Amino acid sequence: MPLTDTAIRKAQPGPKPQKLADGKGMYLEISPAGGRWWRLKYRIAGKEKRISLGTYPETGLRQAREKAEAARAMLAEGLDPSEQRKADKARLAVQVAATERADAGLPAEDSFEHVAREWFATRREEWAPSYGDKIMRRLEVDVFPWVGAEPIESIKPPQLLAVLRRIESRGVVETAHRALENCSQVFRYGVATGRIQSNPARDLKDALRKPMVKHFPAITDPARLGQLLRAIDSYKGTYVVRTALYLLPRVLLRPGELRNATWAEFDLDKAVWTVPAERMKREKAGKLFGKPHVVPLAKQVVAALRELHGLTGASPYVFRGERHHDRPMSDAAINAALRAMGFSAEEVTGHGFRATARTMLAERLGIAESVIEAQLAHSVKDSLGRAYNRTEFLLERGAMMAVWADYLDGLRG
Repeated sequence: MPLTDTAIRKAQPGPKPQKLADGKGMYLEISPAGGRWWRLKYRIAGKEKRISLGTYPETGLRQAREKAEAARAMLAEGLDPSEQRKADKARLAVQVAATERADAGLPAEDSFEHVAREWFATRREEWAPSYGDKIMRRLEVDVFPWVGAEPIESIKPPQLLAVLRRIESRGVVETAHRALENCSQVFRYGVATGRIQSNPARDLKDALRKPMVKHFPAITDPARLGQLLRAIDSYKGTYVVRTALYLLPRVLLRPGELRNATWAEFDLDKAVWTVPAERMKREKAGKLFGKPHVVPLAKQVVAALRELHGLTGASPYVFRGERHHDRPMSDAAINAALRAMGFSAEEVTGHGFRATARTMLAERLGIAESVIEAQLAHSVKDSLGRAYNRTEFLLERGAMMAVWADYLDGLRG
């Protein structure tokens, strides 16, 4: 017989669990401790299963019957009420988590931004911190505001192209290409982790304008270079900056590598400067595990450094800061001095001295390109595709640096 509210109220716990049937598999289970649970017993795929319909009296008889009827309707459609309940709980958990993430200012887990940050966290240890910061800054400024909140699987090529066109419109075409490459890396990570089936950035490269390659301005005319060298000799700024200007074209390193030089890196008696791998412009693995870069010093360079040692030898930095002797000089000091001497940014920069040497050593002095590239700390390859060791050609580079310093002295005259 179907249950009644009166029968349920009168039922008392016994020494064993009791089952008060209501029909069609529904019953009220009463435990010896007095707890009362509504259950529905059913069969699906040949297996007997049970689900809970709530507790009494919180869930009354009428409510329990409505839940049981809903479960039977699912069974009629071939659905398992227990599995549906699990799926509903999982969906609710996802919704709650999404709401909590949104309230905390975090992107949704299926969003492009979330996948991008996950990819970045996976790869960041491979990069130098400054390089990784540039990638994330590019995504945060140029990509996330437009598609960061979008589900990554919903982003199509035209939508991503519109983001890149927005970057292009600012005139920074190279930045647009770099953003495309970063987005493509994120989408490839999304494919690898099962978020998406294909990479929508794959075919967009040819849809962007080609970037105009702009090299660092450099002087390659001997007469004009001679004028610059004489201007350096007459520079009225600090002695530290003047010496840095004098040395920069004679060591062929980047301005940042020069200005951060420490006295501990030099052996002036052997005329050698050994730059630690971590201070060279390399990928992170090269910084961590690569060999140091050896710079043979011409006699003119050694003489200039010995003279400078009398002024800055008490500081760890060869080119110490003017106000703070425990720091290197400003990274803007070299270019500021060049402007003060009347040489514009369109004609020469501190970095451009490398291009000057690269061009004139080959064209004017006939030095082998492999030797020049080794001194510039470029990773060049031989005919078999093997990268030259950066410390090879040490004898040849020593001779080259001496010839180059003498050549510059001739131009100064």
